[in-house]
Amino acid sequence: MLLRLRVSLPDRPGGLGQVAKALGTLGADILQVTVLEREAGRAVDDFTVSWPAPVTTEEARERLSALPGVRVEGVWPTKEVPGSALDYDLLMHVASEPARGFATLVDALPGLCGAEWSLAVADGVVQHASHAAPASFDLPEPPPRAVARDAEKLRLMLLPVVAAGLHVVVARADGPDFHRAEVERAARIVDVVSKLAARA
Repeated sequence: MLLRLRVSLPDRPGGLGQVAKALGTLGADILQVTVLEREAGRAVDDFTVSWPAPVTTEEARERLSALPGVRVEGVWPTKEVPGSALDYDLLMHVASEPARGFATLVDALPGLCGAEWSLAVADGVVQHASHAAPASFDLPEPPPRAVARDAEKLRLMLLPVVAAGLHVVVARADGPDFHRAEVERAARIVDVVSKLAARA
């Protein structure tokens, strides 16, 4: 079972090793670590782990929260395969078929962002939708820049594409709010896809 764990821990020598050791003791194999932030004496890291036995997200949270100074901000299942470079694959697909750029982007974003679904909406109408996305979507007050918001049990990432008159929405039901590092990465990918699609 693949899980992502978002952990806040003291930013000091040995802190990351302490979490890695605890995960190993629990039988988890760490496949990837992504540092999201380091400030005010704390670090926030995303761990992608393979857990050999079925484990509930609550069990994983309880076991890691027992470590001194460690806060578990989220545990959720993921399909993201570490080291697979999904962002590069996405950009190659869009470069080869720019006319399908936004459809390709919307299909790829859930895997890239550890989310359940994504869609592109313009003037209240869904233009493109990934698997599991709703057929219609009421966009909460469109933001002028990329932001993360909560809405009815969903964590949303709202990514405007001004040149195309679209807003791309990414939704996560499990796991924590989208971190600003995730929003910035997604916004950069959307910008590149927008420029490639404009050439079609």
